[in-house]
Formats: sequence, C-alpha cells, structure tokens
Amino acid sequence: MASFPPRVNEKEIVRSRTIGELLAPAAPFDKKCGRENWTVAFAPDGSYFAWSQGHRAVKLVPWSQCLKNFLLHGTKNITNSSSLRLSRQNSDGGQKNKPREHIIDCGDIVWSLAFGSSVPEKQSRCVNIEWHRFRFGQDQLLLATGLNNGRIKIWDVYTGKLLLNLVDHTEVVRDLTFAPDGSLILVSASRDKTLRVWDLKDDGNMMKVLRGHQNWVYSCAFSPDSSMLCSVGASKAVVAAILV
Repeated sequence: MASFPPRVNEKEIVRSRTIGELLAPAAPFDKKCGRENWTVAFAPDGSYFAWSQGHRAVKLVPWSQCLKNFLLHGTKNITNSSSLRLSRQNSDGGQKNKPREHIIDCGDIVWSLAFGSSVPEKQSRCVNIEWHRFRFGQDQLLLATGLNNGRIKIWDVYTGKLLLNLVDHTEVVRDLTFAPDGSLILVSASRDKTLRVWDLKDDGNMMKVLRGHQNWVYSCAFSPDSSMLCSVGASKAVVAAILV
C-alpha cells in the first residue's frame, strides 16, 4: 500500500474540504459545453477564476463573488482560508474595471488556460511598459487559451474581447504560462514537441522556438525570477532552458 513521506502531515490533508462546487451546464444539444473540464486558473491578483466548461466554452468568474456564493450556500468557518484572503487582495474599489462574469466561445476544445498582466507579482524587470495597438498596459488583465487545433487565443478578461490569435503550433497546446515578472512573455507547450515563446507587448510576436523534447510536451513553468523555463513531456525528462 502506498504511503505519504514523513514530512507530509496526513491529519492536515484530512482537514481539507470542499468549500463549493462549480458545475458546467448540461447541454446535450449544444456542442459548446457540457463535456469534460480540462483546466482551471486563477488571475495573479485574485480577481478572477477561469475554468473550461467542456469543449469550446471557458467561464470567467469574479472570484470574490464566487466565494460569496459558496458562503451563502451554507459553507462556514473558512474565514482564515487562503481562498478568502485571495479574494481580498484586489477589491472592486481598487479597480478601474469592475470584474464581470463572461462565457467565452474559443472555437475549439480548450486544453490550457493562463492569466497574464503587466502588473508584476513581484518586482518587475521591465522599466517601461510600451503601449501597442492592443493597448496592453497596467489596467489590462489577459487570458490565454490553448486549443486543440494548435491555436492560442488571447482575450481581454474585463470585456471578453478577442485580442490576438497566435497561429504557429501544429498540434494541441497542452500548457501555457506567463513570465511572473509582468513582462507579458507567454510560453506555450504543445504536442508538436516544441515550446514557443511569445511577446504579447509586441503584438504577439513569436520570439523563440524551443525543440529540446523528443515527444509531446505536457507542461512548462518559469522560475520565480523569469530567467529559466522548465518543461516536461512524454519522454520522462525535465528540460530546462535559460531565457536571455
């Protein structure tokens, strides 16, 4: 029988519990939703939660409202939970754009999600945030969706508007990750055995193609200082790359 390593407190695991549940609508005649849910993501500032509702649909939910609904349905004693603290990080009073719920039709099966913002989680290495034709700036929160057809679509979270359509992968986009320094650098991992580096401040220009994997690439992650990228795939190896 499998067991936890000594450093894991099994009693703490037992204490964790569900605080609420989000359900995709059952729509037998609508091919856009009601299928398996593949991926979820939190906005870096805690303002939004995104989840694929199956097939083509992604739902964007203001997290503070979502948590409030959980509380209204009888969930108690979570005032010290990390999820409640997360909802307070960016209240509506401190935002120019009040969070609103959106359902986005991405046009194909959604495999991956990632939020990005030019407001860094920590101290940014970017001195000047440039403004391009899509006006990516400090008041904008973006959602990247990786699709079954190899495309990556970039959406404005506050309006649900499609901003960019990145078309270079030839297979499923399995994972997406933004650099944590607020630079709006996006990395995508695909079944086409490559990772691609995109600069969303430069209208989605593809900066690099990384080809270290011999098989499908499943997942990727930045180091906290955004200088290194690690990825894993079907070859049972971790590939690391230094991004200059």
